[in-house]
Amino acid sequence: MSDKEPLNKLVHDARAPLNRISMNAELIKLVLENDMPKDKAIAALDKIISNCQQCSDSLQKISDTQ
Repeated sequence: MSDKEPLNKLVHDARAPLNRISMNAELIKLVLENDMPKDKAIAALDKIISNCQQCSDSLQKISDTQ
């Protein structure tokens, strides 16, 4: 096991919520462009908020390892 593996896992864990944030932002864009129900946009925004917090927590773990 290399010295970088633990850091790589932490970075991967931080990247995952960023991908979910991007996906949900795209969903909101589609909802707004296609005049779809507002509740779909609200649900996507809730997911974005949750994933931002998860990303922040992951970044704190990275910071704590240094």
